[in-house]
Amino acid sequence: MIETCSLGSVVDVSAGQPAPKPNEFGEDGLPFIRAGSLEKLLNGGSLADCERIPPSTAARKRFRVYPKDTIVFAKSGMSATLGRVYRLPEPAHVVSHLAALVPTGKCNPAFLTYWLRKNPPSHLIKDPAYPSIRVGDIGDVEIPSIPMEEQQRIAGILDKSEEIRRKRERLIYETQDFVRSAYLHTVGHLNPNHGDWEPLTIEALAEDRKGAIRSGPFGSALRHGEFVDEGIAVLGIDNAVQNKFTWAERRFITPFKYEELRRYKVFPGDVIITIMGTTGRSAVVPDDIPEAITTKHLATITCNKELIHPEVLSLAIHSDPLIIRQIKSFNKGAIMDGLNLGIIRKLEINLPPMEEQLRFVRMLHKARAIEARSQTPDGSGEDLFRSLSQRAFRGEL
Repeated sequence: MIETCSLGSVVDVSAGQPAPKPNEFGEDGLPFIRAGSLEKLLNGGSLADCERIPPSTAARKRFRVYPKDTIVFAKSGMSATLGRVYRLPEPAHVVSHLAALVPTGKCNPAFLTYWLRKNPPSHLIKDPAYPSIRVGDIGDVEIPSIPMEEQQRIAGILDKSEEIRRKRERLIYETQDFVRSAYLHTVGHLNPNHGDWEPLTIEALAEDRKGAIRSGPFGSALRHGEFVDEGIAVLGIDNAVQNKFTWAERRFITPFKYEELRRYKVFPGDVIITIMGTTGRSAVVPDDIPEAITTKHLATITCNKELIHPEVLSLAIHSDPLIIRQIKSFNKGAIMDGLNLGIIRKLEINLPPMEEQLRFVRMLHKARAIEARSQTPDGSGEDLFRSLSQRAFRGEL
């Protein structure tokens, strides 16, 4: 069994200081790290993009300088629930909402960062309604007590695994950026012939039948307590929130209940759109979909496939700047606020020739194939990193 020691015995545990007034920031000096900075920094952002406190202001307000390799994470507010742990690549000032673990030479900072990401400090929050972590509780956390050489070895292994994961994330970002560009230049407004294409509403692009654009069931027609462990699938926001169809939480209703709600059935090639919660996301229902209906959180469009390819319509809804501009106009400037069937029906698309649509869809499928390969256990780095982390902190590496 691995011996442990308190976190406070190997690092200096403290908190940052209140933020200066807006007019006290400047062009020079050290960066100032806020709780809201962590998301961007952990996604590849640079400290160069953070606000800076001039040396004269820092001296007057006695701002502490946190050295390179200090580990910071949110200790108050909703940010404290997110488990974001960041290690400073250079000296910086830190806001009071962040806890700071200053290196003392008794623990490898990279090793400790990985351990904290595996064991997020958010577990120290006592009341989720008012998230807060006490500095004293942070110091009392028990961590593995292993020789520095072993910590360094483990950190080196996890560094390599982390780089694999980062490369995969960059590939996915670049693939998605390619898809957006391909859409705009092939079937979007950057195609030189875009102005010659006939503008049609989504209502005109749906099948010419009742219920081709639909949503529901509403109210008491489907209650959460009616979900069962198996039966007829029920699609919700989670199936479209990534702007591609994914199976996430599985919900089912009985075949008997399905007979009551059959008019909400989804078909292969339908476009589903989130209209509650995270609105304006869309996806195409796959060809191998089992018998399924939707919740009230989705709108469903059965396309006239002789006019528009479902993938083109789906991309248009969540990524076409002209469509997004129309939605903002309908909502008097709010982005994706109050998206409903009435607005969806009125949205206009300059309809590209089917030849152009199919050319774009071929590019989309190639891009998704590349992305899918990067997300397999052999290519994503995610499973590798998780496995190595678990083994490392059990003393099995």
